[in-house]
Amino acid sequence: MTTRILIVANDTLARVGLATLLDSQTGCVVVGQIAGDADWSDAAQVYRPDVAVYDLGSTSARALERAKLHDANFPTLALLPDASDAGVVWSAGARGMLLRDTPAENLAVALAAVAQGLVVLDPILAVAVPRSREPSSAQPMEELTPRELQVLRLMAEGKSNKGIARELAISEHTVKFHVNALLGKLNASSRTEAVVTGTRLGLILL
Repeated sequence: MTTRILIVANDTLARVGLATLLDSQTGCVVVGQIAGDADWSDAAQVYRPDVAVYDLGSTSARALERAKLHDANFPTLALLPDASDAGVVWSAGARGMLLRDTPAENLAVALAAVAQGLVVLDPILAVAVPRSREPSSAQPMEELTPRELQVLRLMAEGKSNKGIARELAISEHTVKFHVNALLGKLNASSRTEAVVTGTRLGLILL
């Protein structure tokens, strides 16, 4: 499967460098390059990307002032120098966050995952992602069972209930039971939120 990638960065050298790296990866096609303050709506119409990779350089928060990731009709994976602005970047609408020194092959896999609707977070950056609902301090999170951990990690890979059932040789009904248990234990309202929370807690390494 081919992933159409739009490269976003205010630094021209950063854009060229990313294009060179990603063009060498199987399944990646760089369809365009724009600056962070360019018109993302125009870029969507011209390039029709599946996903954007946004190199935020060393000024993450300032670079996002005029970027409206929530308004883009394609998901964005942000590259950050460190975790200092990870919370701001996540709140701005990024669907994935990795460090800028992430190897090209890992970046390519992450972009394909984000293009398919998954959330991808480097564990170092995941700790800065705010949770939508914090569990009560009087009711600590219940420990996940080994089977629930398996299901959670397969959910992070984007597998459906049927795919998880096939992978673990269990029934779809049992998978649904485990998914519901995970949502409750992780205080999550959706599979995506459960994966994000699991990543923040170090239960999933992406």
